[in-house]
Amino acid sequence: MNTEKPKIMKVFDEFLENPQNRLVEQAVQSGRIPIGYSCSFVPEPILMTDRLFPVRLHAMGVAGTELADNYLSSLLCSYTRSILEFAMDDRYDLIRGWVFVPSCAHMQRLTDNLDYLKKPSFIHVIDVPRKVNSTTVAWQTEELHMLADKLSAHFNIDTSDHALMKAIDEWNHFCSVVNKIGELRKRPNPPITGAEFHCAVMASLASPKDLILPHLETLYDEIKHQDAKEKYRARLMLAGGHLHDPEFIRVIESQGGLVVADRFCTGSIPGLNPVKVNGDPFRALAEQSFEKALCPRMMEDFERRLKLIMDTVKEYKVDGVVLEVIKFCDLWGVDAMPLVSALRNEGIPVLKLEREYRLGSEGQLRTRIQAFIESMGK
Repeated sequence: MNTEKPKIMKVFDEFLENPQNRLVEQAVQSGRIPIGYSCSFVPEPILMTDRLFPVRLHAMGVAGTELADNYLSSLLCSYTRSILEFAMDDRYDLIRGWVFVPSCAHMQRLTDNLDYLKKPSFIHVIDVPRKVNSTTVAWQTEELHMLADKLSAHFNIDTSDHALMKAIDEWNHFCSVVNKIGELRKRPNPPITGAEFHCAVMASLASPKDLILPHLETLYDEIKHQDAKEKYRARLMLAGGHLHDPEFIRVIESQGGLVVADRFCTGSIPGLNPVKVNGDPFRALAEQSFEKALCPRMMEDFERRLKLIMDTVKEYKVDGVVLEVIKFCDLWGVDAMPLVSALRNEGIPVLKLEREYRLGSEGQLRTRIQAFIESMGK
């Protein structure tokens, strides 16, 4: 694998050092309004209308959750406790509004305690249905109208269809640039590692899209004619729930497994697919939110989640799938069992890893990845 980072990657590394990076600060200084969100069911274009811009909440670098543990049970996932820890430590002091989804009981407890402890002037919960059909798409469309109306009234901004279409165009352009970089991972010798790609994606999700775009375009121009300078032992796909820290992928890749595809909450497949509008932009966003999230919270949707993974394995010529699950995650903890069985029945090697939000036990992770790659005869 290529151990020489593209020069521009230092910029993306810097953007991830702080949940409110200098691009966020720059946008705030110019009068724009950052809205924090934590779930892929939240449609970013609504948070990009007028002066708004979305900031995907992360807590990379969290040293512990001593403050949050006073309010959230230790049996809740470390992701929710880490976000509350940063909120209580005023690490999100620039965030002017919060948008959540009750995707699981853990996220609901985070929302309740954040509202109780910080008393933000704007906090909204999108009540996302748990099935996909014509009735629930209409329900989701109404929910998005309610969010837009509430944002408009509170921040005195334009969330009309015209403003939303403009935001959708901006979002689609951003997605096209990221996906153009992602397409390079299909090459036999990709010019970008999985850790580098994820670092760029996470930095982008936590930044104003118009301000991060020039850096993404520079990254593409820098690597598009390159190939990996070192060989890898296996092409891997990473799937699961929230994964923010690129260091987790770097540890995997240090053992010779190149992560060429991702299917997790903060990944690009299918999370950064463009929005297809044919009429009502709110309905288009409702339909797209169901298509891109593929969350285990959704009932009667397991076969679609499985098919996407199998199709991605073929498209990216993946040798094996690593399924990462945050400890105590009810949704992925349950979904992982049939996923592992179904993929193995299709002849796809699978490794399930249980982890904490903060990277730990690197030695054990290296050992398991090394054993997994060797089990594939690589």
